[in-house]
Amino acid sequence: MTPTEPLTVGAAARRAVRPPLPVKMVIAGGFGVGKTTAVGAISEIEPLTTEAAITEVAAGVDDLTHTPRKTTTTVAMDFGCITIDPTLKLYLFGTPGQDRFGFMWDDIVEGSVGALVIVDTRRLDDCYAAVDYFEHRQVPFAVAINAFDGNVEHALEEVRWALDVADHVPLVVFDARERGSVRDALLVVLELALARTEG
Repeated sequence: MTPTEPLTVGAAARRAVRPPLPVKMVIAGGFGVGKTTAVGAISEIEPLTTEAAITEVAAGVDDLTHTPRKTTTTVAMDFGCITIDPTLKLYLFGTPGQDRFGFMWDDIVEGSVGALVIVDTRRLDDCYAAVDYFEHRQVPFAVAINAFDGNVEHALEEVRWALDVADHVPLVVFDARERGSVRDALLVVLELALARTEG
């Protein structure tokens, strides 16, 4: 071995590309607010979904008034991922929206840096449980108002008041169908989580 070989190996090691840091984030909210749609819009892989057909029995339990074309529902979770940059990769876990699947949330949320709580302003009552969940567990979260058909029924401050969320919780308007819009909403959560770790 010549004296220059260790230097060459060291230089190659410094140039070696490290895999991006894996970060877990949750997408939560009530029934039919756009969680599965958001994961599907942003994921760089084919998203894993656990969709089941809405039966007549389920239709009698779940309010389909504002989602009449909805024929399936998440019964466990959604999963997807997106590489933010060469150093960071988000692993996205979407929660089921119905109360009867709430027992899964603790397992889904464990180890996450934060959550994006999606809200449909036409059905704010469906969003209280998700907001309360993250507040009580002190998990950083942002509220993302899904602009169904490009419309938002209420002003941001009216939504903040109705949900009774603190001023430090970011509120954003986004479109769960648009990749860039979903990315921007997720970055808000990521910045919030980073600010908490640095604080």
